[in-house]
Amino acid sequence: MDEKLWAEIDEKEPVPEHILNRMNELRKHHKEVIDDEYIKRPTMIEGIRKAGVINTAVLDEVARQIRAGMTTQEIDDIVSSFTKEHQAICAPLGYEGYPKSVCVSINEEVCHGIPSRFRKLHDGDIVNVDCTTILDGYYADASRMFCIGNVSAERKKLVEETKKCLEIGIAAAQPWATVGDIGYAIQKYAKSKGYSVVRDLGGHGVGLEFHEDPFVAHVGQRGKGMVLVPGMVLTIEPMINRGKAGVVIDPYNDWTIYTKDKSDSAQWEHTILITETGNEILTY
Repeated sequence: MDEKLWAEIDEKEPVPEHILNRMNELRKHHKEVIDDEYIKRPTMIEGIRKAGVINTAVLDEVARQIRAGMTTQEIDDIVSSFTKEHQAICAPLGYEGYPKSVCVSINEEVCHGIPSRFRKLHDGDIVNVDCTTILDGYYADASRMFCIGNVSAERKKLVEETKKCLEIGIAAAQPWATVGDIGYAIQKYAKSKGYSVVRDLGGHGVGLEFHEDPFVAHVGQRGKGMVLVPGMVLTIEPMINRGKAGVVIDPYNDWTIYTKDKSDSAQWEHTILITETGNEILTY
């Protein structure tokens, strides 16, 4: 966000005094508390919420068209065209050199799969489509899993349980709880189902930039890590593996992340706002 605009909003919509007081009290007790600048103000939240509406609509459009036989480049084309038609921007395109408008990750690909006209979806695949939208300078981020055709029971279960991990993580993301509470809840559930949680990647703050503080690990300890302050906007996006948690990066494109043991992986992601009474999901 433009510094001048941020300053104007900050002056008109300061962080509420009771929230600042509690943040300062927690700092005195050596708790990890985010800088005030990352607390989103009402104008910012409304902008992120509107970006979230477009982001959700993009994934709805993908859901309508995704099918066996289409290429991952066709998915990129759907995302790019729909986003432009709604006067928005695809955040991934050009981000740190990323060459496409969306990430499409299949089966053992954990994340950051690069769309290609040579890569087709096949019957039985599980596919993650990860989309981030910029609207009027505000960012919203989400990903969904899609089951293509006749998917095995094992893959369906992984997809379903990974979504449950997301829901459990969101339920743990309460005001004045911690990032560690989110990770603890996700890790405990995933382990109970026999799955592993990717540790090298996680969620993040979002809204004014693509990636902001804090890093949201999907493993953790209760009461540890950064405090979740009302006004924070972040993603929760657990990456759950059928096999071990280890991952490797593609040595050729330096982007795509795979499970090290070639086991299947799934991921769901929402952007959420921490409120004074709970949280609000801004993207689906």
